[in-house]
Amino acid sequence: MSSPTYFTRYENLAFDRTDDGVLTMRFHTNGGPVTFTGQTHEDLPKALEDIALDTDNRAMVLTGTGDAFMDSIDGDSLGEIFKPLVWEKIRREGLAVLQRLLNLPIPVIGVANGPATVHSEYLLLSDIHIASDRATYGDFPHPAFGITAGDGLQVVWEEIAGTARAKWLLWSGETIDAVTAERWGVVNEIVEHERAYVRGLEIARVLAAKPAAYRSLQKQTLNQHLLRRIVEGVPFGMALEGLTAADLAYRQ
Repeated sequence: MSSPTYFTRYENLAFDRTDDGVLTMRFHTNGGPVTFTGQTHEDLPKALEDIALDTDNRAMVLTGTGDAFMDSIDGDSLGEIFKPLVWEKIRREGLAVLQRLLNLPIPVIGVANGPATVHSEYLLLSDIHIASDRATYGDFPHPAFGITAGDGLQVVWEEIAGTARAKWLLWSGETIDAVTAERWGVVNEIVEHERAYVRGLEIARVLAAKPAAYRSLQKQTLNQHLLRRIVEGVPFGMALEGLTAADLAYRQ
């Protein structure tokens, strides 16, 4: 049976699917750890829509490539983010990614196969979160660029880890290890680095075997509150982030 056309459509997304319907979506750049770009940002909501419409997908593993989930970003590739229309495109895409991750009609197992210091919220939005013992979490891009973290990090970390911990993480620019993340309630299970993906796949195959209606409706049941918080908080947060992005044009 041939693979769906979207499996080879996206530059920074690699796909594979088991015979029992477990899809793996893996971030990558030229087959190695991903450098997140404007193209990745544009492609991801489209890919999630493709995944949702493909009824052969029964569960999904979301992970990175090599020894990093995501820890590098090409800021220049996002374009002139201080311009309103450029930022509005980013805002729409960013909100769509978070909503579509939560609205996928299948369970998602997030596997942190290493540092997750760019878009760690993708992992926190998964239904079950497995971490390699080498995983770390934090927010590299926003402090580095000098713009506020309003693209979902602030909402998701607050919901999962609590307000004080989210404030500390996003103000300090520090990272936390997998053990701390588990203590904070961010990670469900820590496994040896070499087994992280295998463990995620094991769990995904168990969930993929459950009835279709159960998988879809359980997903909605357990994510209702978080989805509501995304819809309430991210548009406002990204508006504020856009103001600090616009300020970049005036800084010396």
